[in-house]
Amino acid sequence: MKIKDIVCAKGMTGFYFDDQRAIKQGAQHDGFNYVGESVTPGFTAIRQPGECVSVMFVLEDGQVAYGDCAAVQYSGAGGRDPLFLAEEFIPVINESIKPLLVGQELDSFKRLANIIDTLTVAGSDKLIHTALRYGITQGILDAVAKAQGKLMCEVVASEYGTEVSTKEIAIFTQSGDDRYNNVDKMIIKQAAVLPHALINNVKEKLGENGELLLEYVTWLKNRIVSMSKRAEYPVLHIDVYGTIGLAFNNDVEKMANYLAQLEKAASPLKLRIEGPMDVEDRELQIEALATLTKKLHADNIKVELVADEWCNTLEDIKLFADAGAGDMIQIKTPDLGGINNIVEAVLYCKAKGVGAYQGGTCNETDRSAQVCVHLAMATSPDQILAKPGMGVDEGYMIVYNEMQRILALRASK
Repeated sequence: MKIKDIVCAKGMTGFYFDDQRAIKQGAQHDGFNYVGESVTPGFTAIRQPGECVSVMFVLEDGQVAYGDCAAVQYSGAGGRDPLFLAEEFIPVINESIKPLLVGQELDSFKRLANIIDTLTVAGSDKLIHTALRYGITQGILDAVAKAQGKLMCEVVASEYGTEVSTKEIAIFTQSGDDRYNNVDKMIIKQAAVLPHALINNVKEKLGENGELLLEYVTWLKNRIVSMSKRAEYPVLHIDVYGTIGLAFNNDVEKMANYLAQLEKAASPLKLRIEGPMDVEDRELQIEALATLTKKLHADNIKVELVADEWCNTLEDIKLFADAGAGDMIQIKTPDLGGINNIVEAVLYCKAKGVGAYQGGTCNETDRSAQVCVHLAMATSPDQILAKPGMGVDEGYMIVYNEMQRILALRASK
């Protein structure tokens, strides 16, 4: 079976593009919007609608496979590729990528994904935009699966020598700033991991001495204990965006003592803290996170640390895993480019004995989320992010339902 044609359509994502530089420089909220001028190239507003490109592969027998090119909320910041706008990149697909793929035999996901994931911009050695590599490789996986009469997860398992999971992967739900009402939704839906909580400001959310987060973790534990109907309590996973390091001047002893307080407040629930510090350099971040991880282990503090900042690419993930920088690593799916790298990242973390969190961004689409479920079912990470959006219900529904479809179809065989 060959690819007969490729057709592109502009689409919307499940959240927004936000100009992180403008926000860090003090842009103020006006309702759901931000007031002020954008500063990152490509942005026309501090918050603007998230866009995607849906890339559809028309096969010789008339079947249509597809994937969605999408980029993270904070595009153009932290070393990431620039803003991804559909009208700018659809011509790139039609002129530079379509000719490479039309007529290709759908014999191997790995082979075809490698063509796209190693493709450079004409006249340079720079890889094409991560969003292009992300969405087009999704479509390739779907096309190969349709050509072979398999599920996408079965194609991945076959080519990478893994087994498709026969049980659910834990789903991690994110609250955004509505960290109280959304927690109730998570408890009612029986999410396995929650709530993310978006603790990205010391003064307003963490507290100068960490007191606000300590109060929140206490409330969170009590709310779960009073409402939960699960046989087991969910895992608490809170992203603090480096604010613990800011509050305690990256002092390892002070941070460890504070994390011990959080552990006590969360007990008997398991607690994970993502991004405890951000020292704004990859090598220094690896060193700082590895040092704090070792300190917690030595002091028998059971809080698990999750790597996030400065851990974007497959290369980054390998370096963090090799150094023991964190108990778990977030694999931010759009930042890795081709989805073949997501598979490699999960398998590498597992081989190193490091927790694998197959994450992503609120600014993805239903399609990219569905494809990510297939990758997870083929590689069995410790948890997968419910996405897109920040409303809990929609992202959880998309990820949970695709997982159940896979389990039911395979059980029926």
